[in-house]
Amino acid sequence: MSGRVSAVCGTVVLVLLAHGASAQQPKIGDPPEASNMKLVGYSDLQARSAYQPTIHHQGNRWIAYIGHHGGTDDIPDPVNPMTGKPEPNGTSIVDVTDPAHPNYLRHIPGQEGKYESGGAQMVRVCDGDHLPKGDRNAVYMLRTFGSEAHEIWNVADPANPVLVARIGGLKDTHKSWWECDTGIAFLVSGAPGWRTRRMTQVYDLSDPAHPVKIRDFGLPGQEPGATGAVPTELHGPISTGAKGNRVYFGYGTDKGGFLQIVDRDKLLNGPKEPTPDNLKFPEIARMPLSAMNGAHTAFPMPGMRIAEFAHDKDGSTRDVVMIVDEAIQNECGEARQMVWFADVTTEARPMMISSFTVPEASGNFCERGGRFGSHSSNESMAPVYYKKLAFIAFFNAGVRALDVRDPYHPKEVGYFIPSITQATDKRCVTIDGKERCKVAIQTNNVETDDRGYIYAVDRANTGLHILELTGEARAIAGRQ
Repeated sequence: MSGRVSAVCGTVVLVLLAHGASAQQPKIGDPPEASNMKLVGYSDLQARSAYQPTIHHQGNRWIAYIGHHGGTDDIPDPVNPMTGKPEPNGTSIVDVTDPAHPNYLRHIPGQEGKYESGGAQMVRVCDGDHLPKGDRNAVYMLRTFGSEAHEIWNVADPANPVLVARIGGLKDTHKSWWECDTGIAFLVSGAPGWRTRRMTQVYDLSDPAHPVKIRDFGLPGQEPGATGAVPTELHGPISTGAKGNRVYFGYGTDKGGFLQIVDRDKLLNGPKEPTPDNLKFPEIARMPLSAMNGAHTAFPMPGMRIAEFAHDKDGSTRDVVMIVDEAIQNECGEARQMVWFADVTTEARPMMISSFTVPEASGNFCERGGRFGSHSSNESMAPVYYKKLAFIAFFNAGVRALDVRDPYHPKEVGYFIPSITQATDKRCVTIDGKERCKVAIQTNNVETDDRGYIYAVDRANTGLHILELTGEARAIAGRQ
């Protein structure tokens, strides 16, 4: 027998399916499916396709800043109920101080355009009193503006944001990283003259009102004037800051991907002219993935104590990077995108040690419609979950909670698949020349806050789901 667990108003109901039988297609009115996770609060986010949530503790409030993809063919500019006017998807600002009753504060419109070509997908937030040269009374939000710019806003009053600075003239943007203690930002951009859609521009944003460019960075062969094949484009970086002195770059998204480990100090202070030798200079290692897999998120977990190795003379502590691919094609139209764990203790020779995927038969996910496979992980390094639990967005399989205390044997300990709503958008495939569409949950990105709440947002316009752990998963986090 296989099972599907559904959470109904806090009660868990187990629906058993005969082995090999097809799961019924989820529909409006069905309860969410859950194990060791429960819904606390919900916002429809004005039925906008959502990408990155960032949760910020702001004074005595908790504010969620949520980036959006562009609109759809059917609704390119959804109506903002607060203004009564159509607005291109941009950034939602939601007060989640009371997670059971999130309060939508403001929508900041993004770039005109549909799907990936519009919106304002990425968002990061830093307090002015943490940045070396920031206004101590300000709170700064760094966001992308569609494909053409990065913007910095003062959101000290989150209901009334004010534009501070703009870095424009780009041909694309995506998943950036910002160090609040130093102000160094690694901006994923499409810089003029570069031969790739996405590379890195390193900026000093310690004074957000006056951005200072440090350098452009990419792979040899991507730089202006290069010839031959263009290497795989960047998806996003994560930095361990000045103390860790490493930046982990994920390339390739869903195919031909790899993990790149870079010396942060050499990247910032080494030779900056984009020649092949200078681009190689800060690189410590590059670990290729399969031609069928990419690297959406490269999440570092250094200094992990492995219980199994506790009595070994060497190697009881390991440096690990969790790599998450991104599924792109609907209805399993490509190789499975998964979660991978790499041991980078010997940095020059990283090695893959394990992987995780949601078993397709556990929910007949290839038949449900939309994407099935991994997309992203939470990126908070707050102690509440760091190196204990990771949360992975798996599109139509919802958000999955992984016990990562032994990264050689990651174990799923919970999941939550939201309910379909009237706003949930269709996803289509072409079969024998005819389009077939299904409505499906598309959990896109996840984040956590220091209180332990989990925030999952949906690519198919279903909104924001605020979750908490129960049972075994909650016990692993030490929150019983």
